Amino acid sequence: MTKAAVDDPAPGTIGASRAFSWLLVITGAAGLLAAWVITIDKFKLLEDPGFTPGCSLNPVVSCGNIMKSEQASVFGFPNPMIGLVAYGMVIAIGVGLLAGARYRRWYWLGLNAGTLFGVGFCAWLTYQSLYEINALCLWCCLAWVGTIVMFWYVTSHNVRHGVLPAPAWLRTFFGEFTWVLPALHIGIIGMLILTRWWDFWTS
Repeated sequence: MTKAAVDDPAPGTIGASRAFSWLLVITGAAGLLAAWVITIDKFKLLEDPGFTPGCSLNPVVSCGNIMKSEQASVFGFPNPMIGLVAYGMVIAIGVGLLAGARYRRWYWLGLNAGTLFGVGFCAWLTYQSLYEINALCLWCCLAWVGTIVMFWYVTSHNVRHGVLPAPAWLRTFFGEFTWVLPALHIGIIGMLILTRWWDFWTS
């Protein structure tokens, strides 16, 4: 096989910029860190019901209350164990892209579907945290932010490269203003958190 044949990208494959590749690595690492810490604290809590996680700072910012809730094991096992696998996969994909990997359309669609599930699950957990459990976990918030940024930039990449069909104006918007969407998304969650416990924050 000639060097040219090795260097030429396979037809039908799509790569990514270094900036986007690093974004996947960084957001995946943020989510993995959060999932790892929460998993360790969950095991400690199972061993000792009186254990207080380090991020339980006050009645509102209380990781312990989150970990003891039914919503923390919605699939029958601790939720962060999903993150240990999912965020690890995202890091691997990002590192592969940094090394020059190119993936087929079905692979990019799978990544988009995975991040869509992740951001939807985070939205459900956000609602449960604010209005059912009535407590906030800082490590969970880190995972939420990482997942939100990851989802919007993966979607932007797929729209701009034709993986997801979209009109020209939408491709142009994603090409120039992708940052607006995660910023707005995170800002809305921040406002919900602020207003949910307004009396506590201002007292």
